[in-house]
Amino acid sequence: MKKGWIALIVVGVILLFVLLWGVGTRNSFVTKTEEVNQRWSQVENVYQRRMDLIPNLVETVKGSASFEKSTLEGVINARARATQVTVNPTSAQDLQKFQAAQGEISQALSRLMVVVEKYPDLKSTTAFRDLQSQLEGTENRIAVERREFNKAAQEYNRSIQMFPEFLIANWMGLEKRGYFQADEGAAKPPKVKF
Repeated sequence: MKKGWIALIVVGVILLFVLLWGVGTRNSFVTKTEEVNQRWSQVENVYQRRMDLIPNLVETVKGSASFEKSTLEGVINARARATQVTVNPTSAQDLQKFQAAQGEISQALSRLMVVVEKYPDLKSTTAFRDLQSQLEGTENRIAVERREFNKAAQEYNRSIQMFPEFLIANWMGLEKRGYFQADEGAAKPPKVKF
C-alpha cells in the first residue's frame, strides 16, 4: 500500500508540474501576442502621423510654388489609396499590401522633395521647413517602429515553433506573424526626370 501511495503522489506531482508549465506557457504566449499587437499599434500610429502631415505639406507646397500638378496629385492619390488598405497584422498578405501602399507614399514624397529642390523660395519658407523636418522625423520613427515590430514578431514566431511550446501554440491556434521587408529596389534611389 505504501508503494501505491508513493506512485500516486509522484504521478500527481508530475501532472501538477505539467499543468503549471502549460499555464505558464499559455500566459507567455498571451504576453507575446500582446507585445506584437502593441508594436503593430505603434507602427500604425507613426504611419498615421505621416498621413496627417501630408495634406499640410501639399497645401504648403501648393501655396508657395506653382509646378507640376501631377506630382501633388501623385502624393494625394497615394495617400488616399493607403488610407483604404485595411490590415489584419496576423496576415502576412495583408502586411504586404499595407507595406506596398505605404511604399507608394514614400515614392511619391521622394518625387515631391526632388521637385521642390527647383524652388529655393519654397525651401526657405518656415512652414515648409518645419513640415519637412517633421516628415523626416516621422520617417525615422517609422523605421524604428517597423524594426521593433519585426523584433517582437520574430520572438513570437520563434516561441510558437519551439518544442515543447509549439504543442500549446497549436492547441491555442497561434499562427506565425509576418515581417516588414525592404521594398523591392529600395537600395536604389528613385529616378526623377524633368
